[in-house]
Amino acid sequence: MTKERLYLYDTTLRDGQQTQGVQFSTPEKAQIAAVLDALGVDYVEGGWPGANPTDSEFFETRPQMAATFTAFGMTKRAGMSAENDDVLAAVMNAGTPAVCLVGKSHDFHVETALGITLAENTENVARSVAYLVAQGREALFDAEHFFDGYKANPAYALEVVKAAHDAGARWIVLCDTNGGALPREVYAITKAVIAAGIPGSHLGIHTHNDTEHAVANSLAAVDAGARQIQGTLNGLGERCGNANLTTLIPTLLLKEPYASAYEIGVTPEALAGLTRASRLLDDILNRVPMKQAAYVGASAFAHKAGLHASAILKDPSTYEHIEPGVVGNERVIPMSNQAGQSNLRKRLTDAGLSVEKGNPALGQILNRIKEREAEGYSYDSAQASFELLARSELGLAKSFFEVERYRVISERRRNARGHLVVESEAVVTVQLPSGTKTTSYYKNEHANEMSDDGPVNALWQALKQDLGPYQDIIDGVRLVDFKVRITNGGTEAVTRVIIDFEDEGGRRWATVGVSANIVDASFEALLEALNWKLLRDGAVRAG
Repeated sequence: MTKERLYLYDTTLRDGQQTQGVQFSTPEKAQIAAVLDALGVDYVEGGWPGANPTDSEFFETRPQMAATFTAFGMTKRAGMSAENDDVLAAVMNAGTPAVCLVGKSHDFHVETALGITLAENTENVARSVAYLVAQGREALFDAEHFFDGYKANPAYALEVVKAAHDAGARWIVLCDTNGGALPREVYAITKAVIAAGIPGSHLGIHTHNDTEHAVANSLAAVDAGARQIQGTLNGLGERCGNANLTTLIPTLLLKEPYASAYEIGVTPEALAGLTRASRLLDDILNRVPMKQAAYVGASAFAHKAGLHASAILKDPSTYEHIEPGVVGNERVIPMSNQAGQSNLRKRLTDAGLSVEKGNPALGQILNRIKEREAEGYSYDSAQASFELLARSELGLAKSFFEVERYRVISERRRNARGHLVVESEAVVTVQLPSGTKTTSYYKNEHANEMSDDGPVNALWQALKQDLGPYQDIIDGVRLVDFKVRITNGGTEAVTRVIIDFEDEGGRRWATVGVSANIVDASFEALLEALNWKLLRDGAVRAG
């Protein structure tokens, strides 16, 4: 059976940048474009040339890629020719092989927002597309508000898209701009467009996620005959986001009927880099990855219940819809007081610890976990701390250094210019095999607004500043997330801190600390993180 080709169009760098709080720099745009190209998407939309300095600079750098580099703009304005429209000229001057123009397809927006007649709008669309084609560019037309427009005035919505198609547009993209359409509507309306004379091989779909149906709506359009899908990495986009390509891509490659019926530009080998691509984007944005994200989330293949873990040991397909490694993710068996020995043995195996079934140490480890969780600890997401606890109970723990004392001070005051400043200082004394070493860190933030790395960061910097023979191993470790929760550990409230870390190789782990003092709880988690890193990287206790 010959597969039909589906084309993937990424708009992370343009529509994704409409996300509240997101603003890419030019180097970041280049980095993301390279990731998208390596993944295998067919089109990378770089932004709107002339709309802002960053987009203009990005198009001037002209990143080299196999994907079709695309500029975004709008159709010409009424009362002028396409050749003389300065806004359209800026898009054309970017020199990209493809140009995507957005235009109105909803009569309400034409008459209310643009204030022109329906006939003028149709002419603007047709002449703009014809101009692109005459200049040798691949033309795409984003029919803005198409589904709402079709429901209000189907004849006019079809008139606009047919005008773009007849003018030579390679792709007519049906946009659910407000994100309110549902899959059944998208399917029926896409079918109607094809029946009106625009072949599915020239139809694309662009959906927003305001009803959590962006992915479902994209697939509904494909089911109806559309052959291009527009979306963004991690579902970035205005309001609730766009169709999430990190969900759509593995679904198209791995799920029926799509896997057998369609071919996309992403290979199985490239698919294995999907999780890394997703987390790289979050890292660039300085955002914590959503753990529950389909396919790529840290919890996408996490199995907490003992019954589930027991079945997973026998056959992972009992509770997993795909093999995690296919998308570059991994299976996680969290430890908690709900766990049984099946969870425990699987988690020990993942840590490289082989403990036979029925070993008394298993019961000791489970009892220790339950005791610690009663005190406020949580090992559900602190896998590294669990491993250290288990090794201690198994007599396999290693001590690389000991902390004799630490001190941390934060001061908030006004400086000589009357500006509020916050200063953080930490001193840590550790006992190494070679002797005692004291290191310090001082953070002095002079700014017009309060800004502080904080006492925890000061402790972290002091602690990892000089650990003698272990320094090369820990130099690349950094904090990526910090979570605090006040919990009740018996008769007094205590603070639980969970910290996520990452090393230079992209490996992530989490540790937990508990204390009545938030700084002390944090310090415990910091210590465990470094001990786990040294243990996992095969550090040898010096001396």
